[in-house]
Amino acid sequence: MNKELYDFIVDKKHHEFRHTVDWNLGEEYQKNNLSPVERMADRFERMCNEEKPVILEGEQIVFLRTVANLPDCFTEDEWKDIKDKNYIHELGYMSNLSPNYYDTISVGLLEKRETADDYGKRAIDNIIMLSDKYLSEAKKQGREDIVEVLSQVPRYPARNFREALQFFRILHYALWLEGNYHNTVGRFDKYIYPYLKADMDKGVYTYETALSLLEDFFLSFNKDSDIYVGVQQGDNGQSMMLGGLDENGNEVFNELSELCLKASYNNKLIDPKINLRVSKKTPKERFTLASHLTKAGLGFPQYSNDDIVIPALQKLGYEYNDAVNYTVAACWEFIIPNVGGDVANIAAMSYPKAVDTAFRNSLLKSETFEEFFECVKTEIKSACDEIRANINNLWFVPSPFMNVLMDCDIYSGGKYNNFGIHGTGISTAADSLAAIKKYVFEEKSITKEDYIKAVEEDFANSPELLHKLRFETPKVGNNDDYVDSIVVSLLDCFADSLEGYTNCRGGKYRAGTGSAMYYLWHADEIGASPDGRRKGEPFGTNFSVSLFADIKSPIGVIASMSKPHFERAINGGPLTLEFHQSLFTDEESVEKVGMVVKAFIDKGGHQLQLNTVNRETMLDAQIHPKNHKQLVVRIWGWSAYFVELDKEYQDHVIARQAYSV
Repeated sequence: MNKELYDFIVDKKHHEFRHTVDWNLGEEYQKNNLSPVERMADRFERMCNEEKPVILEGEQIVFLRTVANLPDCFTEDEWKDIKDKNYIHELGYMSNLSPNYYDTISVGLLEKRETADDYGKRAIDNIIMLSDKYLSEAKKQGREDIVEVLSQVPRYPARNFREALQFFRILHYALWLEGNYHNTVGRFDKYIYPYLKADMDKGVYTYETALSLLEDFFLSFNKDSDIYVGVQQGDNGQSMMLGGLDENGNEVFNELSELCLKASYNNKLIDPKINLRVSKKTPKERFTLASHLTKAGLGFPQYSNDDIVIPALQKLGYEYNDAVNYTVAACWEFIIPNVGGDVANIAAMSYPKAVDTAFRNSLLKSETFEEFFECVKTEIKSACDEIRANINNLWFVPSPFMNVLMDCDIYSGGKYNNFGIHGTGISTAADSLAAIKKYVFEEKSITKEDYIKAVEEDFANSPELLHKLRFETPKVGNNDDYVDSIVVSLLDCFADSLEGYTNCRGGKYRAGTGSAMYYLWHADEIGASPDGRRKGEPFGTNFSVSLFADIKSPIGVIASMSKPHFERAINGGPLTLEFHQSLFTDEESVEKVGMVVKAFIDKGGHQLQLNTVNRETMLDAQIHPKNHKQLVVRIWGWSAYFVELDKEYQDHVIARQAYSV
């Protein structure tokens, strides 16, 4: 590792090269009646011209953002008009796609230019122009190594490992500069490994020198990541997938995969976010190796189970060669590289809200639990119907350079155009239903009227009931079929409510087990819930247990959360487990964590992420943030620096359970 360069970036000293632009592009473009694609092409050209080449001392992978803002292409009135006529997802610009970086790296931009449309050609010309500015700066500084690299790429194909990494950096940088966001990395070890292997075979690199270059490359993801914010700093989508099968059924995991795990461990930075594809055939040594990265406390790797994901994607209509090549979007949603136009996070459905509505409107007239549960299912279907009805005429700002990098015309969509729907708070809902079943319909120890009244009063006048619900009632996470079977039924109902419908782009709807930020937002939509959750308390993130559930061990959680039919809800969304930092005392403890992961995969779980936490450290970080600048935590599908999070996100991580094994 280049310690001087690392410290320079971590200390944010490179921010001194930044400036902002005061361009009112929306009004100018409106006045000149420019089309959306013309606006994107013009803005990209201006941004490339405005960027200044900066080469930091000792760095091997260059390109640094020097313009800290990106003026919008449309005025507020234009956006209002667009939104009146179309459904706009998030910011309206393209996101959560996995473009074909690798084909471009193998042929060069000049060859891609031959088949690009006029706007794609303009984008390519501007990228080359910006690269030439860096080439001139390298010559001025006497950096012959960079001169050699930039004399080849991005015009021509990468010839070696370093040129491939630099080429990737340029393409990834350009997508952000164009205005796309949550730009993923894709199956990095599958496509870049041949460059490394060829160089290793020639003796160009040793393990250590290749690792040093890769650490520099990984550092480049963190130079500008504060500019690429989502809901919170860190939510930027720079997700890298490692391992998994290829189209011929061969395992991809290789020496580059190991180097990536090592580089991430050494850098201890939030980007790139590492994802690992595994299966029942994955050797236990690989789980141990990956658990060393978990020990570093970065909240990754995140695991995806090929045994479940690939067949499930095929069942949804993805061709085998595409399904087997799956990667993840910004967080954990499954997407297809190169040809996929899926919008994997277009909306979310709240299980607790469905329970809440049925509890208030239908409990009194329900004679049996089964009858009441049917009312909950009706509410879930109604919520899904409303989501589908609201998504029409989906429109994105056209992105000329993204179109160059896709093996489809991404302006109008991709080969696949499915919409992913999150499902929030499933444990809160299942725990609530289990309590209603037990106390109202079986034991008859509480009347319907009293139960409704207690929930409406936020349990202010029912302390004994509150304690009973929170700490003495069956909860998801203890391998108890009494409540786990409800989780299975809820997820099946969600899948049933979306199955068979066609969206406005001709695709399908995909039910998922993720929550994104809705574990906070949806919790605010209702008051207290029948499981003893009080008003204002959040749900568990993604596919996880309640924050106050009395859980005996992570093995019980794994047993509970591997029972659903994930092949029917394959949009993605991991089981999230927190382990206390003190657990990682020796190699044996690391191996035990690896075996926990393997157990989840062997039982048929589809996706898992682990967080290493220390409650005392986080509490101190809230009081003394300057002492904990590099403290990293996993939020939902991404990792962030704890002290840069809003307090509500900090508090949620602190409230999660920390397991031991």
